[in-house]
Amino acid sequence: MKISSAKFVISNTDVTKCPKENLPEYAFIGRSNVGKSSLINMLTGNKSLAKISGRPGKTQLINHFIINDIWYLVDLPGYGYAKVSKNLRQKFQSFIQDYFLKRQQLVCTFVLVDSRHEPQKIDLEFMEFLGENGIPFCIVFTKTDKLRKHILKKNIDTYQKIMLKTWEVMPQYFITSSIDKTGKDQILDFIGNVNENLNLN
Repeated sequence: MKISSAKFVISNTDVTKCPKENLPEYAFIGRSNVGKSSLINMLTGNKSLAKISGRPGKTQLINHFIINDIWYLVDLPGYGYAKVSKNLRQKFQSFIQDYFLKRQQLVCTFVLVDSRHEPQKIDLEFMEFLGENGIPFCIVFTKTDKLRKHILKKNIDTYQKIMLKTWEVMPQYFITSSIDKTGKDQILDFIGNVNENLNLN
């Protein structure tokens, strides 16, 4: 699938104020500073679509972008160690949870994981939350350009071993780099195939 248009639509913290159209949504979420904005900009071919910041926790709203006028890319706040107040973190958790539990248009969630690190408890717990609530998701390993191939393979193998302790199969995953565009075609083709099954293309 090729992206011909990507436009910002709305930001908010209230799931009831999200777009009313019955268009499929693909959410992107991960720990703070995982490279989410860079990945979104890489996928859409728009370097300024999602705001990139060196300060973790920059995204603090549910951000909807309409893609090709037929589906929404949803940029969600990062979870984890953002330098924001405890009250604000709890607010994040509340409206993020509302989005996942109440948003019927959500088709798939892309959970971003930094490929350089060992599996983090907060990521594993978030994926358990998705699984327990029957919310489809894929894993996106980010920043893979910063690793040698054998180290990347070792890290992903470690991730699989830990995931398979609680999951019957390893969820579908993508290897990505916003620097060299690794994984761009694979993720967009995945979304395109899902949309095709929904008779959108």
